[in-house]
This record gives sequence, structure tokens and C-alpha cells, in this order.
Amino acid sequence: MKLRNLGLAALAVALGGPALADDLPRSMVWSSYDVGSQGYSEASAIADAFGKKFGTRIRIQPSGTSIGRLQPLLGGRAAYGFLATETFFATEGTEDFARPDWGPQDLRVVAGRPGSTGMVTSQESGIETIAEVKGHRLALTAGNASINVKCAALLSFAGLTLDDVELVMFPTYAAAQASITNGEADVTCGATTSSAMYELEASPRGIKWLPVPASNTEGWEKLTAVAPFFAPYEETQGAGLSAEHPGHIVALRYPIIVTLADADDDAVYAFTKALDETYGLYKNATSVTDRWALEQSGVGPVDAPFHEGAIRYLKEKGIWTEKEEEWNARRLARLEALQAAWKTYKAENADLSEEDFVKGWTEKHDEVLASL
Repeated sequence: MKLRNLGLAALAVALGGPALADDLPRSMVWSSYDVGSQGYSEASAIADAFGKKFGTRIRIQPSGTSIGRLQPLLGGRAAYGFLATETFFATEGTEDFARPDWGPQDLRVVAGRPGSTGMVTSQESGIETIAEVKGHRLALTAGNASINVKCAALLSFAGLTLDDVELVMFPTYAAAQASITNGEADVTCGATTSSAMYELEASPRGIKWLPVPASNTEGWEKLTAVAPFFAPYEETQGAGLSAEHPGHIVALRYPIIVTLADADDDAVYAFTKALDETYGLYKNATSVTDRWALEQSGVGPVDAPFHEGAIRYLKEKGIWTEKEEEWNARRLARLEALQAAWKTYKAENADLSEEDFVKGWTEKHDEVLASL
């Protein structure tokens, strides 16, 4: 078994003992978002299915912060994390992970359930396209890099940046989401199924999802330069949406099941197989858990490269195609280039203050990506 630089005791806590190629360990620890979140609910449903079919005991360790969800995984106390965009930030070495004690992390994806997000306004705003958002009030959440980078990416689809709008900052995601209904902002970004979106739909203002059409290849090139984990998506679930009136918005992955790059291939293979074989037990747990079908969750784009153990099972199922292999190779090359640049940059700038270190690394990060 390939081991990270962990003590055997820590590894045993996370994995509950070694896994056979076609078997699961007796117990596991998973990290996830807070109790009550969609991520925690879906992790719980899958854990319950694993217990029923295989007798595996799983303890879920929730946290309200990206660092809190990643530390158990990186420290060997958890085998898998049910994560979100912090997976991308961690592999890029950006946001919370740009500090000297972090940098690009060597993470891998097992699967990621498709979800969607979009830029939303009211019917009464008169805004029809993302280009027309220029000069309007955009609601963002203070300190929520995960949401805010998605808004920045959506603006880039029309060649706009955050400098082209009037930013209105709110202390919580819920407050930002409610801002259009309350007349405090004109536009915001978020999931189609949040309660605030249904409230906007039911209000006299009405709701409108601004289109991000797949046919606009130039716009998509700009968007994926900011958020390479996005893909075109036709959403039929959520406020103001239906099969008859879908929203042409963007796909992302949440939750994403993440592990370490050097997690044992056989163990990850067994986990991926178990995720597939228990699908019938958890697929109806929520309105979207049916999207964990590997045909949807086992393909890119996603926030990090896929793990070799997962790829082996996906190939056996006929899901992993040449297209997926090409995407994964590009994503892996990006990660490896950033890791190499970080190693050099950190060694050469160890005496900088944290503020200057982060600023310099951000510039180096952008240089590396521009060279790929």
C-alpha cells in the first residue's frame, strides 16, 4: 500500500485497517460540510447505504470551514472528504491555501455529483444577458471565496470583471441570496434550489436566470479560464425552472468525494465500486442524489484530477473514455506545474512577510497558468 508521510496509527484510524481489492475496510472516517448541509445529507445517505450492504461503520466529521474539512484528510484522520470548491482552491494554492504553510495540495477525485449554479436577477430588472449586468448592483458574500469566484467566472463569460459592477457585500450567503427580493441588489449568483430563489420566484419581482449558452464558445473559453471546473448545463430543477422552461446555466460538482493522490489504488477502487453497487439504496435520499450515478459523477470537468483507483473502475464500467483521459491529463499537468512552481517560489521567498508572500505567489500562479 502506498502511504503518505503519516504514522501507521493515524492511517488505521482513517481507514479502519487495509482494504482488499474488492472489499471495504471495517470502518472509515469522512469529512463533510456542516450538519444540515446538502453535502452532509448526501454523505450520510451514502454512509448508511455502505453500512446496510457491507457492514462498514462510517463516522462523518462535519466542519463549517474549508480548512476544517481538509485537515482531517491531509492529516490522515479521514479517508475521504465530501467537499466543494475548496478542492479547486487547495489544488491551485489560492485563497486560504496561498499561505506559506499550504500551497497546491495533491488531491484526487473519486466522484462528484453534478449540480448547477447561475447568475440570477428579477424579471422586473430588465436585464436579459450577463453583458447587461455591467453597472448594476451585484450581491456577494463577505469571506465566501467559493461563491464569489463563481460570480467572477460568470461575469467573465461576457468579458466583464468585478470592477464592471457595483459590489454589494453581505455578511452571509442567505442575506446575499435574499437581496434581490429585498431590493438591495440587482443580481447575485447561487444554486437554483435555495429557499431564497423560490421566494424570489414567488415575489412580485419574479425570477430570471441569465443564460450561459454552450454555443458561445468564446464566452466559455473566458469562463473556464477563471473556473475550469464549470461546464454547460441545462437545469430543469429549481426556482423558475422546469423541463418545459430549462435554464441554460453552468454545471459544477458538489459534493465532491476527494482523497489523497497517494491513497491506495485498490482501496479507492473498492470505494468507487461500493459507491456504484449501493446506488439503488441512496439514489432517492434527496431530490438530486440520483445524480451520483457514475455516468454523471465519474466524468469531468471537476475540481481536481481523478484518482487512478477510481479511473480503473470507471474504465471497467465503460464510463472512462478517451475524452475523459485527455481532460484528466490536462488537469494533472496543471496541478503538477503549480506544485513545481510552488516548491521553487517557497524556497526563494521564505523570508517574506505572509502578505508579501501571498501577493508574490498569486502573481507566480497566474504566470504559470498563462504558460500552459
